[in-house]
Amino acid sequence: MNPTDPTEPAPEPMHRLHFEAPGPPCRTELPGGTPAWLVSRYADVRQVLSDPRFGRARLYAPDAPALSDVPDLVNDPDLMFNQDGPDHLRLRRTLRRAFTPRAVARWRPWIAAIVEELLDRLEERPQPADAVAEFALPLPVAVISRLMGLDESVWGRLRHWSEHAFSDGTHESEQVASALKEFSAFGADLLAQRRRAPGDDLVSGIVAAADEEGGVPEAQLVSLVCGLVVGGHDSTMTMLGNALLYLLGERRETWPRLGADEQAAERVADRLVHLVPLGDDRGSARHAAADVEVGGVTIPAGAIVLADCGMANRDPEVFPPATLHDLLAPLEAPTLSFGAGPHYCLGAWLARTELQLALHRLAARFPDLRLADPTDTVVWRTGTTSRSPRSLRVRW
Repeated sequence: MNPTDPTEPAPEPMHRLHFEAPGPPCRTELPGGTPAWLVSRYADVRQVLSDPRFGRARLYAPDAPALSDVPDLVNDPDLMFNQDGPDHLRLRRTLRRAFTPRAVARWRPWIAAIVEELLDRLEERPQPADAVAEFALPLPVAVISRLMGLDESVWGRLRHWSEHAFSDGTHESEQVASALKEFSAFGADLLAQRRRAPGDDLVSGIVAAADEEGGVPEAQLVSLVCGLVVGGHDSTMTMLGNALLYLLGERRETWPRLGADEQAAERVADRLVHLVPLGDDRGSARHAAADVEVGGVTIPAGAIVLADCGMANRDPEVFPPATLHDLLAPLEAPTLSFGAGPHYCLGAWLARTELQLALHRLAARFPDLRLADPTDTVVWRTGTTSRSPRSLRVRW
């Protein structure tokens, strides 16, 4: 989609995307026409994401249909997300002490300090200021950079690599391949640097844990580091940008509570993660290694299964319609926005903490914050599998 083409309709804000009512598993197709099964009810999606018979690795077998027309990081067979069984556990163990709730709790004070520093800078900017450029983007970039021991000189390249690593197919294949080659070289060099001179950063911890674990292919370590670098900031930036558009554009009544009550901010952040998807793509793909009964339907061995977490998060049997859009209501069950089972998002606690702190402190410091432009004039960041405002001008 070309955001400058006036003949094309503007995309809907992410919080307004329409979801069909969930139902029993049914046949569907991938975008390229490959047959698949759609699973959409909460219990069924949790089953597919948790059952080891539904894996990721077989999606990348030589005889498997291509999931994407262009190369991207998400479909790299060496990525931890695309490993199953012992290979996946071996990689996962290299991060066993990172991203736990206890670890993230220790990080909270310095994350809060980064938030305050960015808010100080925002306050000095002439109005209207861009909340994306001044806050939603630099916050997660600064956090992941501190964790991984990166300096500001690479920040511009991080965005370039993210846009190509998560390409939605609109980039030229050669362009994506070139960017990913450059990105992989960066990841390999970073690992080599930490082997020579380890520090107390996350990459040094990965190197030490991998050496202790033994048998971890270097290509998988490079993909792991690259995935952490871009995944560690892109998703949080997307969540925060979309959250601000929704809150300031349509749910302004919640803003005072966000600033006055940190626990309320936590509930709002959790509900926003639950309701507002990161992108327009539907379903997390899995491969059925055997015949498996899901929700009273037998899904045959060899089938590709799309587990639609967005539909499942709206299952009325689990999330009552009366409270679904009550941003201050605690979630009735764990959200599936971070997945479930062995591939549950490693960075979930970090992302939640960043979003909670960001919304709470922003609302406390800027109680009169408001959008400077109508919501229907938002220019969207397109070309990647995630979507959020390219900029968001605000006044206070």
